[in-house]
Amino acid sequence: MWVTSQNSNSVTELRVSDGTILTTFLVGQNPLGAAFDGLNIWVASVSDNTVVKLRASDGANLGSFPANGTHPSNVAFDGANIWVTNPESNTVSKF
Repeated sequence: MWVTSQNSNSVTELRVSDGTILTTFLVGQNPLGAAFDGLNIWVASVSDNTVVKLRASDGANLGSFPANGTHPSNVAFDGANIWVTNPESNTVSKF
């Protein structure tokens, strides 16, 4: 399970069975949402209007992409694409 921490600008992987922290990676400012696509973690950072792509196996930053709107917050994976809501501009970004 992946969870974001706004206060530390990070995303953390937890073991589902007991909640043990497995690893933590730094991302953009004030991350709100994260999704796992099978290989990568996509994290929406509301304060810098970006979506960060991290390789889940080692946390390598594979890119920081501008959201198609402001305050990206929720992230979903549909099996092919990453979708990010941008509530301040009433838009959705597709990656």
